[in-house]
Amino acid sequence: MGTGAGIFGGMAQRFLPVWIALIVTFALSISYKRKLGLYGKLFDSTVGMIGFAIVMFWVYTGIFGGLFDLIVTHDSLSQVSGMKNKEPGTPLRGAEEGDYQWFLLGGDNLARDVFSRLVKGSWVVVQIAPLATLFAFMVGITLGLPAGYYGGKLDTILSFLANLILAFPVILLFYLLVTPEIVLTGIPNYMALFLFVFPIVFVAILLNSRFYTQPSVRTPLLIFVIGVLGWLYLSMVSSNGTIVSTDSYTIPGIPAMLDGFDIDPGILVVFVSVVFVNSPTVFRIVRGLALDIKTRDYVAAAQTRGEGPWYIMLWEILPNARGPLIVDFCLRIGYTTILLGTLGFFGLGLESESPDWGSTINAGRRLLSLYPHAAIAPALALLSLVLGLNLLADGLREESLRD
Repeated sequence: MGTGAGIFGGMAQRFLPVWIALIVTFALSISYKRKLGLYGKLFDSTVGMIGFAIVMFWVYTGIFGGLFDLIVTHDSLSQVSGMKNKEPGTPLRGAEEGDYQWFLLGGDNLARDVFSRLVKGSWVVVQIAPLATLFAFMVGITLGLPAGYYGGKLDTILSFLANLILAFPVILLFYLLVTPEIVLTGIPNYMALFLFVFPIVFVAILLNSRFYTQPSVRTPLLIFVIGVLGWLYLSMVSSNGTIVSTDSYTIPGIPAMLDGFDIDPGILVVFVSVVFVNSPTVFRIVRGLALDIKTRDYVAAAQTRGEGPWYIMLWEILPNARGPLIVDFCLRIGYTTILLGTLGFFGLGLESESPDWGSTINAGRRLLSLYPHAAIAPALALLSLVLGLNLLADGLREESLRD
């Protein structure tokens, strides 16, 4: 490549901000691991450390490359004349001063830089997978705890609804939710209105149960937290000043001057779909843990002290269920990553020109026998991230069992 570094050396140079961030993260984490609880104990597990390193590599790649453009070498959507299906390490034709001189991983069938699309695709995953999984956990915990703790009709109704959703094949359910005809009806927007309110409910109940006996602290804290979360909620569900906009009617949202950000409609649909599909499984896990833990002595002691039901659920049962939930959280991010890749591969949800890994793999598979680099690079990236999440979950599971 003219520098003597080679393809892998050139990529290693581009990933310099990621290497620095990883070194700083590991140095600080290992230095203070005895003060960091379960996270610190993770560094006593070789498997957990390897998984954590792989996951954080892609997280930092998404942040530095997708958000700050410090890693990408070319515009991920720009087509460069003469670079169609070129092999990795091909010099850039007609390069001007200041341009990066090579396509590190070659060009795809539309003459776009595969390396830059790979880096940008990691940002799509980093944006959607962890947050969607977190929202799914908020929904599952908020409904699963009372179902397991109270039982009775509430448990029967919620369990029936969860089983009803789980009865649908996941891919078919995704296909229905992201189909353009369904999107035009506004159904995903209504689902966002419903599902995105659960984090607010969860945090409000959490703080209220904790500071119930301290009204001077509880009231201003709740006002501030609910105000901030409410603004974020309205900003997420509103786009261009509306919540739902169809040919027949429009539902206004937060005023444009107060709308902090707009989520791309394609990303919002995929986000809502992931939350909706994952929530019932999380609900069943939380419900099962609550059914088991509510019979423990420390729960009976809290009931004897006169603690309220939500205090017991959130401050006695939930902390003692954190081990299985943390492990499932990591695994579920991996499942979500695979689902995002599947949706992109079939051209559902995200835009066709999106640099997400699934779309890139689909674009490259058509010429896989002749030019495999365009599909192999994002496929290996997807594989490595899911592998890292699984290894991280294994490490957390080992340490949570010892905890």
